[in-house]
Amino acid sequence: MLRQGFSNLENYVLVNHDEQLKVYQDIVNKLNLGVNNKNDVSKPTHFITTHSPNAPADVVLVDEAHLLWTQGKQAYRGQNQLEDILKRSRITVAIFDKNQMLKTEEYLEPDDIRRMEERADSQGNLIMLSNQLRINANAATIKWIRDITEKKMISKIPKDDNYDLRIFSDAKKMYEAIQHKAQDEDKGLSRILATFDWKYNSKRKPDNADYWMVTAGDLSLPWNLQLKPKNARSLKKLAWAEQPQTINEVGSTYTIQGFDLNYSGVIIGPSVKYRHGHIVFDPSESENTNAIRNRTLKNGKKMKVADRLLPNELNVLLTRGVNGLYIYAVDDELRRALLEAENRT
Repeated sequence: MLRQGFSNLENYVLVNHDEQLKVYQDIVNKLNLGVNNKNDVSKPTHFITTHSPNAPADVVLVDEAHLLWTQGKQAYRGQNQLEDILKRSRITVAIFDKNQMLKTEEYLEPDDIRRMEERADSQGNLIMLSNQLRINANAATIKWIRDITEKKMISKIPKDDNYDLRIFSDAKKMYEAIQHKAQDEDKGLSRILATFDWKYNSKRKPDNADYWMVTAGDLSLPWNLQLKPKNARSLKKLAWAEQPQTINEVGSTYTIQGFDLNYSGVIIGPSVKYRHGHIVFDPSESENTNAIRNRTLKNGKKMKVADRLLPNELNVLLTRGVNGLYIYAVDDELRRALLEAENRT
Protein backbone atom coordinates (compact mmCIF):
# COMPACT_ATOMS: atom_id res chain seq x y z
CA MET A 1 0.00 0.00 0.00
CA LEU A 2 0.96 3.71 -0.06
CA ARG A 3 2.69 3.21 -3.39
CA GLN A 4 2.18 6.77 -4.61
CA GLY A 5 5.52 8.46 -3.98
CA PHE A 6 6.97 5.22 -2.67
CA SER A 7 6.96 3.16 -5.85
CA ASN A 8 10.09 1.24 -4.94
CA LEU A 9 8.93 0.17 -1.50
CA GLU A 10 7.26 -3.10 -0.65
CA ASN A 11 4.73 -2.33 2.10
CA TYR A 12 2.00 -4.43 3.69
CA VAL A 13 -0.93 -4.22 6.08
CA LEU A 14 -1.64 -7.34 8.12
CA VAL A 15 -4.64 -8.16 10.28
CA ASN A 16 -5.59 -11.50 11.82
CA HIS A 17 -9.34 -10.91 11.65
CA ASP A 18 -11.55 -12.07 8.79
CA GLU A 19 -14.12 -9.26 9.02
CA GLN A 20 -11.51 -6.51 9.38
CA LEU A 21 -9.59 -7.96 6.44
CA LYS A 22 -12.68 -7.45 4.24
CA VAL A 23 -12.78 -3.77 5.22
CA TYR A 24 -9.12 -3.17 4.38
CA GLN A 25 -9.40 -5.00 1.08
CA ASP A 26 -12.46 -2.91 0.21
CA ILE A 27 -10.51 0.29 0.99
CA VAL A 28 -7.64 -0.86 -1.22
CA ASN A 29 -10.03 -1.55 -4.10
CA LYS A 30 -11.96 1.71 -3.76
CA LEU A 31 -8.83 3.87 -3.55
CA ASN A 32 -7.03 1.87 -6.24
CA LEU A 33 -4.13 1.08 -3.92
CA GLY A 34 -2.03 -2.03 -4.05
CA VAL A 35 -2.78 -2.63 -7.72
CA ASN A 36 0.69 -4.08 -8.26
CA ASN A 37 0.25 -6.64 -5.53
CA LYS A 38 -3.16 -8.02 -4.58
CA ASN A 39 -1.68 -9.34 -1.33
CA ASP A 40 -0.70 -5.91 0.04
CA VAL A 41 -3.44 -6.51 2.63
CA SER A 42 -3.43 -10.02 4.02
CA LYS A 43 -3.47 -12.20 7.09
CA PRO A 44 -0.20 -12.75 8.98
CA THR A 45 0.17 -16.44 8.18
CA HIS A 46 -0.07 -15.74 4.44
CA PHE A 47 2.56 -13.03 4.72
CA ILE A 48 4.89 -15.26 6.74
CA THR A 49 4.63 -18.22 4.36
CA THR A 50 5.16 -16.09 1.23
CA HIS A 51 8.12 -14.05 2.49
CA SER A 52 11.65 -15.00 3.43
CA PRO A 53 13.88 -13.36 6.07
CA ASN A 54 16.48 -13.17 3.28
CA ALA A 55 14.29 -10.76 1.29
CA PRO A 56 12.36 -8.73 3.87
CA ALA A 57 9.52 -6.33 3.06
CA ASP A 58 10.17 -2.65 3.69
CA VAL A 59 7.31 -1.67 6.03
CA VAL A 60 4.69 -3.92 7.61
CA LEU A 61 1.83 -2.42 9.59
CA VAL A 62 0.16 -4.96 11.88
CA ASP A 63 -3.24 -3.74 12.99
CA GLU A 64 -4.81 -5.42 16.03
CA ALA A 65 -1.45 -7.03 16.83
CA HIS A 66 -2.99 -8.54 19.98
CA LEU A 67 -4.75 -10.96 17.60
CA LEU A 68 -1.46 -12.49 16.46
CA TRP A 69 -0.92 -16.09 17.43
CA THR A 70 1.68 -16.84 20.08
CA GLN A 71 1.63 -20.59 19.66
CA GLY A 72 1.42 -22.96 16.71
CA LYS A 73 -1.83 -24.36 15.38
CA GLN A 74 -2.96 -26.20 12.26
CA ALA A 75 -2.73 -23.20 9.93
CA TYR A 76 0.50 -21.88 11.47
CA ARG A 77 3.51 -24.02 12.30
CA GLY A 78 5.58 -21.34 14.01
CA GLN A 79 5.58 -20.30 17.64
CA ASN A 80 5.11 -16.51 17.51
CA GLN A 81 3.68 -14.65 14.54
CA LEU A 82 5.07 -11.27 15.60
CA GLU A 83 8.62 -12.64 15.81
CA ASP A 84 8.22 -14.23 12.38
CA ILE A 85 6.95 -10.94 10.93
CA LEU A 86 9.85 -9.00 12.47
CA LYS A 87 12.28 -11.32 10.70
CA ARG A 88 10.60 -10.58 7.37
CA SER A 89 10.27 -6.81 7.61
CA ARG A 90 12.78 -3.96 7.80
CA ILE A 91 10.28 -1.82 9.72
CA THR A 92 7.36 -3.28 11.66
CA VAL A 93 4.62 -1.10 13.17
CA ALA A 94 2.48 -3.13 15.60
CA ILE A 95 -0.70 -1.71 17.16
CA PHE A 96 -1.21 -3.70 20.34
CA ASP A 97 -3.77 -3.64 23.17
CA LYS A 98 -3.35 -6.29 25.84
CA ASN A 99 -6.97 -5.72 26.87
CA GLN A 100 -8.21 -7.04 23.53
CA MET A 101 -6.55 -10.46 23.52
CA LEU A 102 -9.48 -12.88 23.19
CA LYS A 103 -8.15 -16.38 22.46
CA THR A 104 -5.72 -18.66 24.26
CA GLU A 105 -3.53 -18.81 21.15
CA GLU A 106 -3.23 -15.00 21.29
CA TYR A 107 -2.38 -14.91 24.98
CA LEU A 108 0.94 -13.34 25.95
CA GLU A 109 2.41 -13.90 29.39
CA PRO A 110 3.07 -10.65 31.32
CA ASP A 111 6.85 -11.08 30.99
CA ASP A 112 6.48 -11.42 27.20
CA ILE A 113 4.52 -8.17 27.01
CA ARG A 114 7.14 -6.43 29.16
CA ARG A 115 9.99 -7.66 26.96
CA MET A 116 8.15 -6.59 23.81
CA GLU A 117 7.66 -3.08 25.22
CA GLU A 118 11.29 -2.88 26.40
CA ARG A 119 12.52 -3.93 22.97
CA ALA A 120 10.58 -1.13 21.26
CA ASP A 121 11.54 1.36 23.98
CA SER A 122 15.25 0.60 23.62
CA GLN A 123 14.94 1.61 19.96
CA GLY A 124 13.03 4.78 20.83
CA ASN A 125 9.95 3.34 19.15
CA LEU A 126 7.51 2.73 22.03
CA ILE A 127 4.45 4.98 21.71
CA MET A 128 1.82 4.62 24.42
CA LEU A 129 -1.72 5.56 23.35
CA SER A 130 -3.88 6.54 26.31
CA ASN A 131 -7.01 8.11 24.78
CA GLN A 132 -9.87 6.18 23.21
CA LEU A 133 -11.03 8.19 20.21
CA ARG A 134 -13.74 5.72 19.16
CA ILE A 135 -16.22 6.75 21.82
CA ASN A 136 -17.74 10.23 21.68
CA ALA A 137 -17.98 10.33 25.46
CA ASN A 138 -16.45 12.35 28.27
CA ALA A 139 -13.65 11.05 30.46
CA ALA A 140 -16.01 10.07 33.28
CA THR A 141 -18.12 7.87 31.01
CA ILE A 142 -15.06 6.16 29.55
CA LYS A 143 -13.78 5.53 33.09
CA TRP A 144 -17.17 4.06 34.07
CA ILE A 145 -16.96 1.57 31.19
CA ARG A 146 -13.35 0.68 31.92
CA ASP A 147 -14.04 0.16 35.62
CA ILE A 148 -16.45 -2.66 34.76
CA THR A 149 -13.73 -4.82 33.20
CA GLU A 150 -10.59 -3.46 34.86
CA LYS A 151 -11.73 -2.90 38.46
CA LYS A 152 -14.78 -5.24 38.38
CA MET A 153 -16.93 -2.49 39.90
CA ILE A 154 -20.08 -0.57 39.02
CA SER A 155 -20.30 3.06 40.06
CA LYS A 156 -22.91 5.72 39.41
CA ILE A 157 -23.33 6.36 35.69
CA PRO A 158 -22.00 9.89 35.09
CA LYS A 159 -23.92 12.62 33.30
CA ASP A 160 -22.82 12.94 29.69
CA ASP A 161 -24.60 15.22 27.24
CA ASN A 162 -22.78 13.74 24.23
CA TYR A 163 -23.04 10.01 24.91
CA ASP A 164 -26.26 7.98 25.18
CA LEU A 165 -25.61 5.33 27.84
CA ARG A 166 -28.70 3.39 28.92
CA ILE A 167 -29.43 0.30 31.00
CA PHE A 168 -32.43 -1.84 30.02
CA SER A 169 -34.53 -4.14 32.17
CA ASP A 170 -36.00 -5.73 29.03
CA ALA A 171 -33.75 -7.12 26.26
CA LYS A 172 -36.54 -6.92 23.69
CA LYS A 173 -37.03 -3.22 24.32
CA MET A 174 -33.30 -2.68 23.94
CA TYR A 175 -33.41 -4.44 20.58
CA GLU A 176 -36.33 -2.27 19.48
CA ALA A 177 -34.33 0.83 20.44
CA ILE A 178 -31.36 -0.38 18.38
CA GLN A 179 -33.67 -1.16 15.46
CA HIS A 180 -34.95 2.41 15.61
CA LYS A 181 -31.40 3.79 15.54
CA ALA A 182 -30.51 1.47 12.65
CA GLN A 183 -33.28 2.89 10.46
CA ASP A 184 -31.06 5.90 9.75
CA GLU A 185 -27.82 4.19 8.78
CA ASP A 186 -26.61 7.36 7.03
CA LYS A 187 -25.57 8.37 10.54
CA GLY A 188 -23.80 5.07 11.14
CA LEU A 189 -24.50 1.42 11.80
CA SER A 190 -26.27 0.19 14.94
CA ARG A 191 -26.33 -3.49 15.96
CA ILE A 192 -26.98 -5.92 18.83
CA LEU A 193 -23.94 -7.68 20.35
CA ALA A 194 -23.49 -10.29 23.09
CA THR A 195 -20.90 -12.10 25.14
CA PHE A 196 -20.23 -15.58 23.73
CA ASP A 197 -22.46 -17.38 26.23
CA TRP A 198 -24.78 -19.23 23.81
CA LYS A 199 -23.83 -22.23 21.69
CA TYR A 200 -22.74 -21.66 18.10
CA ASN A 201 -21.18 -23.86 15.45
CA SER A 202 -20.45 -22.33 12.04
CA LYS A 203 -20.09 -25.76 10.42
CA ARG A 204 -23.51 -27.20 11.16
CA LYS A 205 -27.05 -26.33 12.16
CA PRO A 206 -28.33 -27.12 15.65
CA ASP A 207 -30.52 -30.19 16.14
CA ASN A 208 -34.20 -29.49 15.41
CA ALA A 209 -33.63 -25.80 14.58
CA ASP A 210 -32.53 -23.62 11.70
CA TYR A 211 -30.25 -21.29 13.64
CA TRP A 212 -28.04 -21.08 16.69
CA MET A 213 -29.88 -18.58 18.88
CA VAL A 214 -29.13 -16.00 21.55
CA THR A 215 -31.96 -15.89 24.07
CA ALA A 216 -32.20 -13.22 26.76
CA GLY A 217 -35.48 -12.61 28.53
CA ASP A 218 -38.19 -12.37 25.86
CA LEU A 219 -35.66 -11.72 23.08
CA SER A 220 -34.42 -14.51 20.82
CA LEU A 221 -32.26 -13.77 17.76
CA PRO A 222 -29.84 -15.81 15.62
CA TRP A 223 -26.13 -15.57 16.21
CA ASN A 224 -24.13 -13.72 13.56
CA LEU A 225 -23.29 -15.03 10.06
CA GLN A 226 -26.42 -17.20 9.72
CA LEU A 227 -29.09 -15.13 7.95
CA LYS A 228 -28.56 -15.05 4.19
CA PRO A 229 -28.66 -11.64 2.47
CA LYS A 230 -30.97 -11.10 -0.50
CA ASN A 231 -28.08 -10.06 -2.72
CA ALA A 232 -25.59 -12.57 -1.41
CA ARG A 233 -23.10 -12.17 -4.24
CA SER A 234 -22.79 -8.38 -3.90
CA LEU A 235 -22.77 -8.38 -0.10
CA LYS A 236 -20.48 -11.31 0.69
CA LYS A 237 -17.38 -9.08 0.57
CA LEU A 238 -18.85 -6.73 3.15
CA ALA A 239 -18.10 -7.13 6.84
CA TRP A 240 -20.84 -8.53 9.07
CA ALA A 241 -22.00 -5.18 10.48
CA GLU A 242 -22.27 -3.64 7.01
CA GLN A 243 -24.75 -6.20 5.71
CA PRO A 244 -28.39 -5.05 6.16
CA GLN A 245 -29.84 -8.38 7.34
CA THR A 246 -27.50 -8.40 10.35
CA ILE A 247 -29.81 -6.00 12.21
CA ASN A 248 -31.76 -9.22 12.86
CA GLU A 249 -28.72 -11.07 14.25
CA VAL A 250 -26.50 -10.81 17.32
CA GLY A 251 -22.84 -10.02 16.80
CA SER A 252 -19.96 -11.46 18.79
CA THR A 253 -16.42 -10.25 19.40
CA TYR A 254 -15.37 -12.34 16.41
CA THR A 255 -17.47 -10.27 14.00
CA ILE A 256 -17.34 -6.83 15.64
CA GLN A 257 -13.77 -6.46 16.98
CA GLY A 258 -12.03 -3.56 15.27
CA PHE A 259 -15.29 -1.96 14.09
CA ASP A 260 -17.17 1.17 15.04
CA LEU A 261 -20.93 1.27 15.46
CA ASN A 262 -23.10 4.33 15.90
CA TYR A 263 -25.09 2.65 18.70
CA SER A 264 -24.42 -0.78 20.16
CA GLY A 265 -26.82 -2.82 22.24
CA VAL A 266 -24.85 -5.27 24.39
CA ILE A 267 -26.40 -8.37 25.94
CA ILE A 268 -24.17 -9.34 28.86
CA GLY A 269 -24.70 -13.07 29.20
CA PRO A 270 -24.60 -15.37 32.24
CA SER A 271 -20.78 -15.63 32.27
CA VAL A 272 -20.75 -12.16 33.83
CA LYS A 273 -22.31 -11.94 37.29
CA TYR A 274 -22.50 -9.50 40.20
CA ARG A 275 -21.77 -10.90 43.64
CA HIS A 276 -20.96 -9.16 46.94
CA GLY A 277 -20.47 -5.79 45.32
CA HIS A 278 -18.16 -6.92 42.52
CA ILE A 279 -18.38 -8.21 38.97
CA VAL A 280 -17.43 -11.87 38.63
CA PHE A 281 -16.58 -13.73 35.41
CA ASP A 282 -17.75 -17.34 35.36
CA PRO A 283 -16.04 -19.50 32.67
CA SER A 284 -18.50 -22.35 33.32
CA GLU A 285 -21.26 -20.21 31.77
CA SER A 286 -19.25 -19.27 28.68
CA GLU A 287 -19.48 -21.03 25.32
CA ASN A 288 -16.31 -19.32 24.12
CA THR A 289 -14.05 -22.38 23.91
CA ASN A 290 -11.26 -20.22 22.46
CA ALA A 291 -11.09 -18.38 25.79
CA ILE A 292 -11.87 -21.03 28.41
CA ARG A 293 -9.67 -23.92 27.25
CA ASN A 294 -6.18 -24.51 28.63
CA ARG A 295 -3.22 -22.49 27.44
CA THR A 296 0.21 -24.15 27.36
CA LEU A 297 2.72 -21.73 28.88
CA LYS A 298 6.35 -21.37 27.82
CA ASN A 299 7.44 -23.57 30.73
CA GLY A 300 5.21 -26.36 29.45
CA LYS A 301 2.55 -26.03 32.14
CA LYS A 302 -1.11 -25.84 31.19
CA MET A 303 -3.11 -23.00 32.66
CA LYS A 304 -6.59 -21.50 32.47
CA VAL A 305 -6.45 -17.84 31.41
CA ALA A 306 -10.20 -17.23 31.09
CA ASP A 307 -10.08 -14.83 34.05
CA ARG A 308 -8.04 -12.52 31.79
CA LEU A 309 -9.68 -13.23 28.43
CA LEU A 310 -13.36 -13.01 29.39
CA PRO A 311 -13.00 -9.43 30.76
CA ASN A 312 -11.30 -8.57 27.46
CA GLU A 313 -14.30 -9.98 25.57
CA LEU A 314 -16.65 -7.70 27.50
CA ASN A 315 -14.27 -4.75 27.07
CA VAL A 316 -14.39 -5.13 23.28
CA LEU A 317 -18.19 -5.25 23.24
CA LEU A 318 -18.67 -2.24 25.52
CA THR A 319 -16.40 -0.02 23.42
CA ARG A 320 -17.98 -0.39 19.96
CA GLY A 321 -20.61 2.37 20.12
CA VAL A 322 -19.41 5.82 19.02
CA ASN A 323 -22.50 7.74 20.14
CA GLY A 324 -24.31 5.34 22.40
CA LEU A 325 -24.18 2.13 24.43
CA TYR A 326 -27.27 0.20 25.56
CA ILE A 327 -26.85 -2.65 28.05
CA TYR A 328 -28.98 -5.58 29.17
CA ALA A 329 -27.60 -8.09 31.67
CA VAL A 330 -28.94 -11.64 31.97
CA ASP A 331 -27.74 -12.09 35.56
CA ASP A 332 -30.42 -10.70 37.88
CA GLU A 333 -28.01 -9.19 40.40
CA LEU A 334 -25.89 -7.60 37.70
CA ARG A 335 -28.95 -6.16 35.99
CA ARG A 336 -30.18 -4.68 39.29
CA ALA A 337 -26.76 -3.18 40.03
CA LEU A 338 -26.62 -1.57 36.57
CA LEU A 339 -30.14 -0.19 36.86
CA GLU A 340 -29.33 1.22 40.30
CA ALA A 341 -26.18 2.83 38.86
CA GLU A 342 -28.33 4.54 36.23
CA ASN A 343 -30.95 5.74 38.73
CA ARG A 344 -28.60 6.67 41.57
CA THR A 345 -28.78 10.35 42.50
